[in-house]
Amino acid sequence: MKKSVFLGTLAATTVLTGAAFAGTLDDVKARGELICGANPGLTGFAAPDANGVYQGFDASLCKAIAAAVLGDPNKVKFVPLTSETRFTALASGEVDVLIRNSTWTYSRDHDLKLDFVAVNYYDGQGFMVKKDLGVSSAKELDGATVCIQTGTTTELNLADFFKQNNSTYTPVTVADDAEAQRNYLAGTCDAFTTDASGLAASRSSFPDPENHIILPEIISKEPLGPVVRHGDNQWGDVVRWTFNALLIAEEKGITKANLAEVEASTTDPEVKRLLGLEGDFGVMAGLDNAAFKNAILANGNYGEIFEANIGASTPIGLARGLNALWTQGGLQYAAPFR
Repeated sequence: MKKSVFLGTLAATTVLTGAAFAGTLDDVKARGELICGANPGLTGFAAPDANGVYQGFDASLCKAIAAAVLGDPNKVKFVPLTSETRFTALASGEVDVLIRNSTWTYSRDHDLKLDFVAVNYYDGQGFMVKKDLGVSSAKELDGATVCIQTGTTTELNLADFFKQNNSTYTPVTVADDAEAQRNYLAGTCDAFTTDASGLAASRSSFPDPENHIILPEIISKEPLGPVVRHGDNQWGDVVRWTFNALLIAEEKGITKANLAEVEASTTDPEVKRLLGLEGDFGVMAGLDNAAFKNAILANGNYGEIFEANIGASTPIGLARGLNALWTQGGLQYAAPFR
């Protein structure tokens, strides 16, 4: 769920593909379907439900984009991608946008020629252990076996952490979250490391979540967000401003339930622009003027999406923390809609 260390060949490929796939907005409109690269299955973020329909925090952003572009949040095809295949799939045009717990880094901006257009979740790498291991700090993991996903720099963060603490460990490499969970639960590794949100999501699916603890240390910065191909600026703007619309809706107290009432009574100029009541802000982006209203109606504002999928009242139980609005002490801050 973090930074691919496989850069060279893909970088050479993306230099050629970046310009070739400019025009994704037109492609999505012509196809009548958004193709969204997603996690194969991470509870709360993106996973198929009993009917095979993808649900979750990241999946909801895919649906909001589909609603903005196509007027229907259900016009999304979810393509499950591993940490090793996700960037190749985006670069090759297999998916229109990647929304898969992916971290914004310098090398991904420059070497992979990708654009991270927003941060929908501010995160950091952590560790999970079983209570009966008797460990209360990651600094007590000297000599431990640790499950880590390949195709990520989780491995690099892990190596740095142990080196800084003059400790040793044995890596147990896995391909995805599902394999990591199986190995961890089977006792193949003493600890499981990935984004702290991913650890909470994994723990919520265990038969005995109370017997597993996430250690207090956060050893990295992991700004996670939607990714598009470099050079496809109009499409990047559409994805960015769809996300911003969900943030602004929360700032302004607009919910899925009260949107119609707000639309009928608001005197707030920014809200009028956001909902397509004044100006041609949707048309400016190549969309209908009701685009951002439709995005909000898909699953509600940012706060509603957070609380419904990963919030404190869900089994995952994540506090807003850094992902609170800027007005509430967090980092989530949308540029003005004007």
